[in-house]
Amino acid sequence: MSFKTLVRTGLIAGAVLGAIVAAQATDISGAGATFPYPIYSKWADAYKKETGDALNYQSIGSGGGIKQIEARTVTFGATDAPLKPADLDKNGLVQWPQVMGGIVPVVNLDGIAAGAIVLDGPTLAKIFMGEIKTWDDAAIAKLNPGLKLPSTAIAVVHRADGSGTTFNFTNYLTKVSPDWASKVGSATAVQWPAGIGAKGNEGVANNVIQTKGAIGYVEYAYAMQNKLTYTKLINSAGNVVAPMTASFEAAAANADWAHAPGFRLILTNQPGADSWPITAATFILLPKQPKDIAAAKAALKFFAWAFEKGGPAAEALDYIPIPASVVELIKKTWASEIKDTDGKALVN
Repeated sequence: MSFKTLVRTGLIAGAVLGAIVAAQATDISGAGATFPYPIYSKWADAYKKETGDALNYQSIGSGGGIKQIEARTVTFGATDAPLKPADLDKNGLVQWPQVMGGIVPVVNLDGIAAGAIVLDGPTLAKIFMGEIKTWDDAAIAKLNPGLKLPSTAIAVVHRADGSGTTFNFTNYLTKVSPDWASKVGSATAVQWPAGIGAKGNEGVANNVIQTKGAIGYVEYAYAMQNKLTYTKLINSAGNVVAPMTASFEAAAANADWAHAPGFRLILTNQPGADSWPITAATFILLPKQPKDIAAAKAALKFFAWAFEKGGPAAEALDYIPIPASVVELIKKTWASEIKDTDGKALVN
């Protein structure tokens, strides 16, 4: 056999092998919440190295994720604002929590270190309503005796897109401020009384970094990654708490997932001496009867892998893994509700 023939044969064999590998690997598409993007990105990198399957996740906000999964343009959607059972049924969707974390107020104030400033719910609501306009306001000073507060004007930064982070943040404000509840309310998008909008947790974080006197709200991993100055909060027990894994876990400890239809639970303003008051779960949405069976099976394998092996990476980014007992409930839901066109379960 000539050298050219050997080369040609080798090239053909390589091409065939490449085609087989490509055929075996499956790309999983998802879109939605920016809250879990840091951990989904971390998991995706590790999963691709281990299996060859790629996860393409668009961090576009919960509202966008819900729209895309309803239109079936992605394999799965992701939202921090869990859908009600009636909406799940109407759109033929299954929902489950994938990971939990905390939402934190972040500020840009010269001379103020992370965790040095304390706020409570009513004061936070007044700031985001535009009623408290400077950082040395009497209401803030009362909560921070001995702290030298600047007279800097407060620049409120909020989400401009449909956001589950906003849903949970405003849900908390409705629970601690009757004024907020009656005038603004809670939703993935609200009519903000004050401030400027930014897209995604990334956009809010960047705007706070760039604006002196700014305050915004982001998922804790964004605060840590961007070295933002977070505030402490006074929780429902009246205690000053810092955002950290232990305080998120304290709030999540009260979650009764077994009795929540569609796993729909809101974890804001939970009781407990050590509970962080703006704790939240982030959810996955998958069709009960997927269009692309192979992609749906691949997505379920990825999420099962994340439950089994993704805990350490989640904890390293200050997220809270879903408890093993809840994972078993989730897997039973997959087996009973997600089926192909013949009614056969995608997982056993």
